[in-house]
Amino acid sequence: MSKTILIVEDELDIIELISYHLKKEGFTIDFVTEGDQALPAIQKNRPDLILLDLMLPEMDGFDVCRQIKSFPEFKDIPIIMVSAKSEEADIVAGLELGAEDYVTKPFSPKILISRVKAVLRRANKLPNETPLKEVSVGELTISKETQECYVNNEEIKLTFSEFETLFLLVSNPNRVYTRYQIVEEVHGQDYAVTDRSIDVMMVSLRKKLGDFSANIETIRGVGYRFKEKS
Repeated sequence: MSKTILIVEDELDIIELISYHLKKEGFTIDFVTEGDQALPAIQKNRPDLILLDLMLPEMDGFDVCRQIKSFPEFKDIPIIMVSAKSEEADIVAGLELGAEDYVTKPFSPKILISRVKAVLRRANKLPNETPLKEVSVGELTISKETQECYVNNEEIKLTFSEFETLFLLVSNPNRVYTRYQIVEEVHGQDYAVTDRSIDVMMVSLRKKLGDFSANIETIRGVGYRFKEKS
């Protein structure tokens, strides 16, 4: 059964762009162009995921997210915020309100589709796809099959946590991962580790990566992301 995506966005050209690529992937699309239209649209036809712009007429995206999450019957609908606002404070605010992800404009449709699928899989609304085995970004290559990581053709020796964290971040460029999400993705639920342990591990990882570590950004108060070069 096709999954339904609700797009809450006031720019029609962006709606058309997103809709085109989502439909190619088999998704059904609904959309509204004003913030105060989002809740009635959800009540009429509950979506499987919401793509929510922040800069909206009548009601901004933060208020829309807050309103949706206040309803017990709708609070589990995953929300990806899509915005030209890329400041850390905006990202933190969006995630703290309950959004599952935050994508900054301009964005690659391919990356957006990947993020939509990833969020739906985590919400158990899409079947698992064949897992990614190798990623190459710039001078870095990291392989799950061989458990090897190379930067500028030089092998970098990583611990299990360092390897899995790096693979997670570079496989999902521009996505912010909280420290808790990193632990959950790398070690599974209920694994006992502190935020401080994650930060110490990241210091070690960055040191081993040398200049390439500049691609990994710390989002204060939240976690980390791999910044894709434009």
